[in-house]
Amino acid sequence: MLMTITTTHQPAQDLGFLLHKHPDHVQSFELSHGTAHVFYPESSAERCTAALLLDIDPIKLVRSYKAPPGTSRTLGHYVNDRPYVASSFLSTAISKVFGTALSGNCNKRPELAKQAIPLSFHLPALPVRGGEKVLRDLFEPLGYTVEAEAHLLDPKFPNWGKAAIFTVTLSVTLPLHQALSHLYVLIPALDREKHYYIGPAEIEKLINHGEGWLAEHPHRETITRRYMVNRQALATVAIEQLFQDESAPQDLPESQQVETAIEKPLSLNSIRLNTVVSILEQEQVRSVVDLGCGEGKLLKKLLTHPRFARIVGMDVSHRILEVAARRLKLDHLGERVRERIELVHGSLAYSDQRLAGFDAACLVEVIEHVDPERLGLLARNVFGALAPGLVVVTTPNAEFNATFEDLPAGKFRHGDHRFEWTRAEFQNWAQKVADQFGYSVRYQDIGEVHEEHGPPTQCAIFKQKKAENNAET
Repeated sequence: MLMTITTTHQPAQDLGFLLHKHPDHVQSFELSHGTAHVFYPESSAERCTAALLLDIDPIKLVRSYKAPPGTSRTLGHYVNDRPYVASSFLSTAISKVFGTALSGNCNKRPELAKQAIPLSFHLPALPVRGGEKVLRDLFEPLGYTVEAEAHLLDPKFPNWGKAAIFTVTLSVTLPLHQALSHLYVLIPALDREKHYYIGPAEIEKLINHGEGWLAEHPHRETITRRYMVNRQALATVAIEQLFQDESAPQDLPESQQVETAIEKPLSLNSIRLNTVVSILEQEQVRSVVDLGCGEGKLLKKLLTHPRFARIVGMDVSHRILEVAARRLKLDHLGERVRERIELVHGSLAYSDQRLAGFDAACLVEVIEHVDPERLGLLARNVFGALAPGLVVVTTPNAEFNATFEDLPAGKFRHGDHRFEWTRAEFQNWAQKVADQFGYSVRYQDIGEVHEEHGPPTQCAIFKQKKAENNAET
């Protein structure tokens, strides 16, 4: 089982720093089912190639195989393609042998780990259940150029046709750790087999290694199910956790499960979060509370900016806070970073003094999930009791819905929305809140603005007047 990684980045020997494996050495690593060898067939300033060769022990495979109850071993347990084709064994080897590179760490050259470099991955024998189209569907949306040639079942008998095994070269320009994460997830998804028991731990692996790309992939559900080897219960839980804010609840009518498909072409969620972070930076805030933080996407972006010294995420759902903790990798953060962030369980329906004293509060796509008759209570708790110096509120612009071909007239973007406001309705509400609680308010468009229907998302930025007066003096 072989995989090579080639770069023409200059100097190409930087690949050794990224992989933490010196080009002049051959290194071997014992794994549970064999040995992994790392060596460099070529190494120059112009071009460098690292090879990962797995020598799988077929005897260990047979001895470790646990047949289902009531079944007996067959010849297939002894004679199979597992020692020779790229499979979950290769993913395991990547995590064990290139674990530091996979995590995106490079102590000697930290800037190099973040740099996009030209990469080419060559896999002489890659099983692709479903054919070349599946291979392209999984890799091409991530920016890869795919070269694939199917193997004949038997070269001596070409009439027998082709096998579901391909020689594949994948070329891309990305940071190495991102590309390794893609391979870690997609190789077993292509193969649809794993050499170990598939249990709940696989969900966390998928969430960790799919972070930052899987939720945006057009075939994300297919990848998730194939990665879980079609274990439906596990796949359903993984999809729910990965795409919590990307899809409506599964028990809603299909006509209401539209928000993800509607907003996806705009990459609206990323634009929205980046805009909020930019506003907070411009206002030079140091402490932020994300009210209705969901699975922590805004929190994750805030955590990458050292200027935000105190970050708190609050949500009404215990379960989604657990998802946020995994997304943020709270158990693995360094002590100084971990001290900056906290997750709390709470509700906007109650005044919670744990959330008071912050420079800024964010309600990103939150108010439309609140019953209109309870918005007054929300305003009193946020703007009156908590009274942060700055409040950033985003919500869908109902006028823009007319541009969505897949959204039936009169329907909301998400099945849990209680309302969706026009620009005039939103600004009317925001001005009343500002006048009542002593804030000024200004508005900002988020997303590409339609000439007639305005932006897809509207944003109100409330600033406490006494804070403005203090700044002026």
